[in-house]
Amino acid sequence: MFNKLILAMCCTFALTIVYGQPTESVMESNGKIYVVMAVVVTIVLALFGYVYSIDKKLNKLEKE
Repeated sequence: MFNKLILAMCCTFALTIVYGQPTESVMESNGKIYVVMAVVVTIVLALFGYVYSIDKKLNKLEKE
């Protein structure tokens, strides 16, 4: 399950990179895009950590 989730997220990020807009937006010109990306990366990493911890707990319960 965890591997499928990682594969889906990688495909989503790859499609975002491939089909992203090449023109410079207002946020890029002001430098605020880095703040937005930092927040997004933090949220995604927190979600991955949460899913991983739930997976470990479920595996532990299944073994018992």
